[in-house]
Amino acid sequence: MGGEAPEPRLLTRALSIGGGDGGWVPEEMLHLVMGFVEDPRDREAASLVCRRWHRIDALSRKHVTVPFCYAVSPARLLARFPRLESLAVKGKPRAAMYGLIPEDWGAYARPWVTELAAPLECLKALQLRRMVVTDDDLAELVRARGHMLQELKLDKCTGFSTDGLRLVARSCRSLRTLFLEECQIIDNGSEWIHDLASSCPVLATLNFHMTELEVMPAELELLAKNCKSLISLKISDCDLSDLIGFFHSATALEEFAGGTFNEQVELAKYGSVKFPSRLCSLGLTFMGTNEMAIVFPFSAILKKLDLQYTFLTTEDHCQLIAKCPNLLVLAVRNVIGDRGLGVVADTCKKLQRLRIERGADEGGLQEEQGGVSQVGLTAIAVGCRELEYIAAYVSDITNGALESIGTFCKKLYDFRLVLLDREERITELPLDNGVRTLLRGCTKLRRFALYLRPGGLSDVGLGYIGQCSGNIQYMLLGNVGETDDGLVRFALGCANLRKLELRSCCFSERALALAILQMPALRYIWVQGYKASQTGRDLMLMARPFWNIEFTPPNPENARLIEDGEYCVDSQAQILAYYSLAGKRLDCPQSVVPLYPA
Repeated sequence: MGGEAPEPRLLTRALSIGGGDGGWVPEEMLHLVMGFVEDPRDREAASLVCRRWHRIDALSRKHVTVPFCYAVSPARLLARFPRLESLAVKGKPRAAMYGLIPEDWGAYARPWVTELAAPLECLKALQLRRMVVTDDDLAELVRARGHMLQELKLDKCTGFSTDGLRLVARSCRSLRTLFLEECQIIDNGSEWIHDLASSCPVLATLNFHMTELEVMPAELELLAKNCKSLISLKISDCDLSDLIGFFHSATALEEFAGGTFNEQVELAKYGSVKFPSRLCSLGLTFMGTNEMAIVFPFSAILKKLDLQYTFLTTEDHCQLIAKCPNLLVLAVRNVIGDRGLGVVADTCKKLQRLRIERGADEGGLQEEQGGVSQVGLTAIAVGCRELEYIAAYVSDITNGALESIGTFCKKLYDFRLVLLDREERITELPLDNGVRTLLRGCTKLRRFALYLRPGGLSDVGLGYIGQCSGNIQYMLLGNVGETDDGLVRFALGCANLRKLELRSCCFSERALALAILQMPALRYIWVQGYKASQTGRDLMLMARPFWNIEFTPPNPENARLIEDGEYCVDSQAQILAYYSLAGKRLDCPQSVVPLYPA
């Protein structure tokens, strides 16, 4: 009171953590507290407090995600975290999913398996993403960890066969999760499923969706009978009428995807299909208008629905989704149209995740009014205010639609928008003000992707992204900006950006290098389609310790066709730069030039 000077605060940094040498805080208590800190950034910050906290973090860390397999050596990771129970390693750049990375690019699983499988005595879960995994790798893994392995996820991996899967099935009796979605697997027979059913009684999740593996219904039925805890199954193509016995036995099943309708003309054969009573997540393949009624009896309890690989029309989407008021997750193609999204907005008030993929461009099933536009997105923003994730391919867009998302979708943490080039005229470009409002309104955003058309975002708009994206850690931008000045404006505001991907941009090598130096948290950048030189000489401006720079020179001869007949543009120069404690990688293909370290 009375204006006395406040007493000085005597709580020092050392006292706040119990003294510089550990003080009165028991080690057991610090271990216990550290166990509740799950966010890797918080863990990293805690480990920097003092040597003691660093050691306790190392001994108590249960899970680590390596965002890029060349960022650290397996040996260094082992020395830092010797008691890991779960490890995830990511390999090739995301562009590999679109045919933009050569097959021999690298990301081999061998060093990770050989150096970590045996020494990590507590390892129970392993996830490898976009990596090359061989049968020998799987054999070494199960020899070392088969007795303890509970979870194996191979996500979009290549290089192995069903022979390797048989080894996993026979050796990992405690296996609860086997994830193989979108892997390229050599099919040497379906006996691996029989071995899973015979050897892994606690299996709860099996996913080989979007692979070309053969499915034998009898073996799936055996799986259901032996694995009473099976709650999720996603398979490759298998006629739904052949799975009647499986569904009868899989009483605990909550999630299913991959069943097909191969005989649209013989609808009576599907009349006997009865889904398990607990099923609340569904994704069926080749389902058309006449087969849609099979979902109606339990549509009200569905929480997740995947319609990306169906033959449903816009009207079909409207009828089906109107019967699904409890959806949390919805994946569709843009055939749903603005009309279908209007039904989603009116019906699915609890929706948290919405994915709208690109459909066929040749017409047929496309919405007569032109697919998804600002009309549908605005309806979704107003009607589905619990949304946390939106990924959409749109034919038209306006600033107003983006502003609506920023105004109403306050829980959004991941937003991705691709503007298709099907329409000659877009209602409103550039989208500067809409992007600014969206970023200002969605303060929880951590991941942001915006792939537009030339003129879609000016230098001013690119500057807005930098100014308003303080919490965003991952960003993909395509066809944005007008000059190098826009990139400089963008870079000055990205204080926390850790991963950046740029495509089809107008920036020079020099501007890219200088911009990267302005982003202090950046750990990874991939660029394709910019004003490249033949040697990448200006990229050396960003050279610094622990920063690897790899350059893929432009090569017009690399232009080729992918399976669906569209051109895969990998003839443009590429830049990959990343923070690494492992030094220069030794397995670069001839198409990649390591600039630094040389």
